[in-house]
Amino acid sequence: MTEWTALAAALADELTAAGKLRSPEWQAAVRAVPRHELVPVHYTMDPHTGAWTAAETADDLARVYSNTALYVLPGGLSSTSMPSLMTRMLETLDVQDGHRVLEIGAGSGYNTALLSHRLGGDHVFAVDLEANLIELARKRLAALGYHPTLKATDGINGLPEHAPFDRIISTCSVSAVPWAWVQQTRDGGLILADVKIGRHAGNLVLLRRDGQKVEGRFDPVYGSFMSIRNQGQTYQPRPAGSRHRESAHQRTTTLSLTRPWEHPAFWFFAHTALPPGTSYSLRGEHPGQPPGNTVLHSPDGSWCEVRADPDDGGIRRVWEAGPHPLWRVIEDSHAAWVRLGHPEWERFGLTATPGHQRIWLDTPDSAHTWVLG
Repeated sequence: MTEWTALAAALADELTAAGKLRSPEWQAAVRAVPRHELVPVHYTMDPHTGAWTAAETADDLARVYSNTALYVLPGGLSSTSMPSLMTRMLETLDVQDGHRVLEIGAGSGYNTALLSHRLGGDHVFAVDLEANLIELARKRLAALGYHPTLKATDGINGLPEHAPFDRIISTCSVSAVPWAWVQQTRDGGLILADVKIGRHAGNLVLLRRDGQKVEGRFDPVYGSFMSIRNQGQTYQPRPAGSRHRESAHQRTTTLSLTRPWEHPAFWFFAHTALPPGTSYSLRGEHPGQPPGNTVLHSPDGSWCEVRADPDDGGIRRVWEAGPHPLWRVIEDSHAAWVRLGHPEWERFGLTATPGHQRIWLDTPDSAHTWVLG
């Protein structure tokens, strides 16, 4: 047994013990696929300077075979996700022998390799926007004996020339389920996607096709990916908008749920009431100070800022401006969320038909539904 095979076996054991890896087929795949061969170089960012540095993965195999995400491009534009998230998704997808699977977002090719080991390369298809990533993945996968179909293309469009597929799995987030994916899934087939209706506001959802409809529930455990990008699109930081405290309405709040990643289901629920396109960020109390205050900003010019540090009574100062009092929307949403029994992910679902997608609570015919987009 070599160093990497021992580490891969230990990773499989760790994921199995954590309940993220159950089936013998996927356990065998994790043990067999050399992750370091697919991610020979990874990038880390200095939190103080923002500079990205390349590192040879062969110099730190223990990190490569740990339950850690690795960036495969500088700038954080592409990554290979935490193995626990990958295996949990693959288990959820309920892949069976003979299934044809399309992966949206090939990235490093590690997930593609796991699928190819399980199904054989002739049953696996993967796309990515980055042509250089596809070529690198093709070369590295072939060196390992895997020959899936890979194509550099806009993932929103799927891969129609090779449809239909039994399963589609997306390792990038979308604001709504692309209808092309539905059309390319056979009747009864499954789509597993990360649907984000706002920043930090969404989760994995497993959808089954039934004629001209897909429907299913959100995963009870939170999972998240970077947003899908389109041809010609480059990453740009979200605009902060203009904020002038002196012209804003000032008030206070006792609501302490200011970090979406700490309360993801609630923030998802709240985003159904916020103006479309509302962004979230953290800012320093004053220029040059570390970020901490919560800031929401919507395209219509509405914004709010909530001070990070409460006073001794748990009261936080709020500044709001624009046509929509954004923090008031969050407070009202929290009151509604409490009335509904603090719903978590397993109570939310999604239904998509041609031209119409909606989120629902508890059942598809619920009185509590929200239209996407």
